[in-house]
Amino acid sequence: MGLLVLIAIIGMTGCSRFRKARAVVIPEQRTIEYRNPESLPITPLPSYAKPRTVSNPLNGLAPLQLSLDEAIRIALKNSEVVRVLGGFTASSSGRTIYDPGIVNTTIDQARGRFDPNLSINNTFNQNETAQSIFTPGPPGAAIIESQTDGYTLDSSLTDLNAVGGTSSVRVGVTYSDTEPIGPPLNPQANHFAELSYVQPLLQGGGAKANLAPILIANIDTERSFFQYKSSVQQLVRGVIEGYWSLVFARTDRWARQQQVEQAEFAYERELSRKARGLGDLGDVAQTRVALTNFRATLVAAKSNVLQRESALLNIMGLSPTEVGEVIPLTPPHKQRLEFNWDELIALAERYRPDLIELKLIIEADQQRILLAQNNAQPRLDAVALYRWDGLEGRAPSGAGVGSNGVTDWTLGVNFSVPLGLRQARANVRQQELIVQRDFANLDQGVHNALHLVALSVRTQDQLYEQYEAQLDARDAAQDNLRVQKAEFANGRTIFLNVLQAIVDWGNTVSAEAQSLTQYNTELANLEVQTGTILEVHGVRFMEERQKFAGPCSLCDEKVFYPSAITPTENNPHYEVGNEPAEEAFDLDDPLDKNKSPKRKPFDLPEPILPMPFLEDEVGMERTQPLFPDQSPPVFPLPEETTLPEETTRSLFVPQGIDRIELTSPPGGIKTEEDPHRGSK
Repeated sequence: MGLLVLIAIIGMTGCSRFRKARAVVIPEQRTIEYRNPESLPITPLPSYAKPRTVSNPLNGLAPLQLSLDEAIRIALKNSEVVRVLGGFTASSSGRTIYDPGIVNTTIDQARGRFDPNLSINNTFNQNETAQSIFTPGPPGAAIIESQTDGYTLDSSLTDLNAVGGTSSVRVGVTYSDTEPIGPPLNPQANHFAELSYVQPLLQGGGAKANLAPILIANIDTERSFFQYKSSVQQLVRGVIEGYWSLVFARTDRWARQQQVEQAEFAYERELSRKARGLGDLGDVAQTRVALTNFRATLVAAKSNVLQRESALLNIMGLSPTEVGEVIPLTPPHKQRLEFNWDELIALAERYRPDLIELKLIIEADQQRILLAQNNAQPRLDAVALYRWDGLEGRAPSGAGVGSNGVTDWTLGVNFSVPLGLRQARANVRQQELIVQRDFANLDQGVHNALHLVALSVRTQDQLYEQYEAQLDARDAAQDNLRVQKAEFANGRTIFLNVLQAIVDWGNTVSAEAQSLTQYNTELANLEVQTGTILEVHGVRFMEERQKFAGPCSLCDEKVFYPSAITPTENNPHYEVGNEPAEEAFDLDDPLDKNKSPKRKPFDLPEPILPMPFLEDEVGMERTQPLFPDQSPPVFPLPEETTLPEETTRSLFVPQGIDRIELTSPPGGIKTEEDPHRGSK
């Protein structure tokens, strides 16, 4: 009756839930079901200003004056998910601050097999049976019903020790009461207490084999930490690369702006000359084309600055519209740094995270060899057991009867082995070969690391040599620009030469900045290749600990477990300037007579000629010469210079080759017939 009532209650209250559960469990899945994206939870989004663009460079936010150390500090602070730089964006490296803490839990999981295991089975039961019996009179048989009330308690505590032995304590009692006819003792109770110990002598025995899983879990945690450290190294390097890329982009933008200004001056000058009848329409058209091309190049340079700003903000963990213009304040390092090769390769061998991980893999696989060798042995266990049994109950006379002196004991050895041990021995060979492969990978890792360090050293040397060469090229291009502008103003050259001089000067300024910023980036890359970039910048790791319910919740002491590993703030490492970092490249007007080139590779006089007045603005003439009055420079040739006869012939100018000389009359270029070559 009670069961029917229970079924009725379940039917009234749980029918709808039962139908829902049945609809999930019973049918076959023959379709792909998906929810509408609008039904999914909405992630809260902050509100930011519109991003800065070339046509709208202002977003109403204050500029961010940023040193390189501050950029690294901000990136480390926002490194819950570690990012790496790739071109104009930064993406997740797949590593987070929680990864080592997650892997760290496997250590306790491996230790858990040594925790004592408590088992308690406590049951009550009632059994009713019907049986037939003979009776003295007719019909000669009858059916009687008997009822047995029972109770069973069986509890045990087992513990595995470090050498593989299993200790066990077991106690229990069984009680039964049968009506109307029962056993001789009714009710009766059987109780027992048992001690046992099993010690593996071959397979499963020994501390090394039993502790190997814990050591492997520890090694895996170390591997996770160094993998995370490697990603943080790439994060710091990415911040440095993004920072210097922004410095180069800002310098390149300035150079392109100067090209535009030079082209604008030339275009306005030719318009003025043409309006007064002194210029040529071809020169006006040519200067206009040059100006429009320079403006297009400037647009690309401005866009590159915005893209580099966005990439830097991305890897720093900041929104692209969280700040205004990013102004770097750390000037690039301009001195050549020398390194000791032996020290570099020693640092790489010791501190590179990938080499450390390869070493840890070897240690873990060596532990797996111990496990495989242990499992390749026959099973031989020594067993021992001692048991106390007791029985008590009530006799038919009603008197209580009991005995507690019954004991059992067992002592022996159990042996089992699969004949041949083929699978186990194959596992041993496999693990031994894996270790050999690990050593080969480590050798290859060291080999590759040496080449990467050497590549970084060569690249540094190349970039610095290029930087010094670009310094000379910039000086030469600046001199050439001054000369070509002056020659063009005097009518002794065509504008094409001026245009080429402007292009060459802007390219040398950009190339100088690119070489030096890449050199500074390569310095950070060398620190990555030796595995010391975090130590160089004073970055350490600090464990954040989160409180969990401990194993002993009633104890007063607080139990903590590792939750996440975050890097600390970096120590100051770079110089901080008071002006934008690109000012380190001497961004001065190339035609300013008060600004001389930075250095001269050759001891030659200034290649500047005396010339008449130049125009400052449209229709206006200078009252003073652009350059101080100097005598024409003399470029002495080396003494006793002779050329081979073949070279002399190759330099000979044949007759009939025309020269076009620039003239100033409004008619433009004057031509006349040449009987041999046509017009000239």
